[in-house]
Amino acid sequence: MAKRMILMLVVAIAVIAGLGFVKFRQVKAAIAMGASFAPPPTAVTTVVAKGETWPSTMNVIGTAAAIQGVTVSADLPGTVTKIDFESGKAVQAGDVLVELDTRQERAQLTAMEAQRDLAKINFGRTQELVKQGVIAKNEFDNVSAQQKATEAQVGEIQATIARKTIRAPFSGVLGIRQVNLGQYLAAGQSIVPLQALNPIYVNFGVPQQSAPTVGVGRKLLVTSDDFPGLQFGGRVTALDAVVNEATRNIQVQATVPNPQSKLHPGMFVQVAVVSGTSRPVIPLPATAINYAPYGNSVFVVTDIEGKDGKSFRGVRQQFVKLEGSRGDQVGVVSGIDPGDEIVSSGVFKLRNGAPVQINNKVMPGNNPKPHPEES
Repeated sequence: MAKRMILMLVVAIAVIAGLGFVKFRQVKAAIAMGASFAPPPTAVTTVVAKGETWPSTMNVIGTAAAIQGVTVSADLPGTVTKIDFESGKAVQAGDVLVELDTRQERAQLTAMEAQRDLAKINFGRTQELVKQGVIAKNEFDNVSAQQKATEAQVGEIQATIARKTIRAPFSGVLGIRQVNLGQYLAAGQSIVPLQALNPIYVNFGVPQQSAPTVGVGRKLLVTSDDFPGLQFGGRVTALDAVVNEATRNIQVQATVPNPQSKLHPGMFVQVAVVSGTSRPVIPLPATAINYAPYGNSVFVVTDIEGKDGKSFRGVRQQFVKLEGSRGDQVGVVSGIDPGDEIVSSGVFKLRNGAPVQINNKVMPGNNPKPHPEES
């Protein structure tokens, strides 16, 4: 009995050892296969780096301001009898905006014009009598003064009537109407804002050490996040005479053509002031840059030798220094050379040494002056 149990125990140990050996071989083979496994290449697009020369610019934040901007108001009190404008519409200098009730003034004008006409007749008669020596000179002077007084009173009433016809003081775009038909307006009460939008001012500040490079006549480009891809060219027209003691900045004013009235007073804009000097850059699509807190980088396509000694098309991560942007492009000033093949899309899927498959059928935007449909 004991011999039989020992034999069975030996057989069981042998079976377990055999199974363990087989499993060990299987695990070892799986580990070897995993170590030799190569991930499939990642599909990317590429662009060949080319050197260009970009003008040096200083980028600052600015605010748009109207060259002329007022809130049209009532000069004299009165009741609104006619409104001749619509909110948000463009008007020309001299266009009638609002008419106030002038019935009383017109009645006074009629009566005063009658007195003026009578004074003219009396003046003419007195003038003839003076020539004939019938009346004294002082009586003629009184009649002459009366005639001039009535003329002045007629002119005063006519001026009052004209002041109750409120006109646009200059050409521009109206804001939102603030009065209604039949409303009584006090003197100085607001009627509607009026802004001249073409051209328009852009005000911004620059550090005092940069002021010598931002002289009158210096060219600049203005952009807004509200109009992607759209640029407004302008020139510096004035610099403030003092430096702000709190910020040590000097205020600069530029005049920018605004034919479509897209820029409005108070709008936040980006200003790129051209300094006049140029610098060599390698422009790349913005999608080619892998932005990171520790440094920006790109992936350069090159031949990489694998562990099996065979070479394949892969990528090498390269840190770069960026300076400036233009449309869809970002300027690279160091880190890569002209002729390098750079991954232009799909960088978020890559790692250093990863294999890639190039497919340039659909390329990302790489236009220095894009014109998107929504602009």
